[in-house]
Amino acid sequence: MQPLIHLNVLASGSKGNAAIVEGPVGAVLVDCGISRKCLLERSAELGVDPSSIVAAVFTHEHSDHVSGASVFCRRFDGPLYATAGTVAARSYLMELPFTIVNARDAFDLAGMHVETFPTSHDVADPFGLRFSVMDSAGEELDALGWCTDTGVLSPQALHLLRGCRILGIESNHDRKMLANGPYPAYLKERVRGSHGHLSNDQCAEALPKLVTEATETVVALHLSEKNNRPSVCIRTLAAALDAEAANDTFTEARTPDGTLTICPAGQNKPLSVW
Repeated sequence: MQPLIHLNVLASGSKGNAAIVEGPVGAVLVDCGISRKCLLERSAELGVDPSSIVAAVFTHEHSDHVSGASVFCRRFDGPLYATAGTVAARSYLMELPFTIVNARDAFDLAGMHVETFPTSHDVADPFGLRFSVMDSAGEELDALGWCTDTGVLSPQALHLLRGCRILGIESNHDRKMLANGPYPAYLKERVRGSHGHLSNDQCAEALPKLVTEATETVVALHLSEKNNRPSVCIRTLAAALDAEAANDTFTEARTPDGTLTICPAGQNKPLSVW
């Protein structure tokens, strides 16, 4: 695929999430669970101009995805997108001028065609996303998939995430680390449940169904700081795709032919994928 979409993950994890997806004519902010100061600092670190953001999309209402929305919107007059359930779940979101979409909608932003699909999380009405750039004949030139905060991957999710050049997908926890970790029993059950978060094993199981010859980068999202480690995550995902360690710490992997890279997004270190 021709690289027409770029991903910039500013933060990914339980303390705050935000990403900027750059398209041919502007950029889209996906979630804003970090402060405006942090957003500006990390954008600058990646060489991304926040003034290029022409729209913001919010996948669900948990505070680590929306806590920075109100402050961000004080200096942003572009359209905001979320489901009715997401907006109604937070009083401060209800005060913002949202365009309401459904979890199976399609619309165009920043020169990209955006398709949504339902995810499975303990919130009102969450969704994941596929961003595509098409030519005049309707052929897809580039695509980015985004799916985080979900306990399972539905058939529609698998369909829309398949064959993206850049795939951002949740790989939240290692099952053994979660079972033996510090969380109370009720929280462990929530995390590993069908409305919780994808484990490394669940993500690895899905990857052979999602990765095609068009896929160049898989970004593991929303890694737990207590129940996962980048090396544990990447080692598990790499095994599913016959990839090998690309560094001494196994925090990046690559297939032997060099066509596919697997890397983790972090809570405190921004990441760009071109």
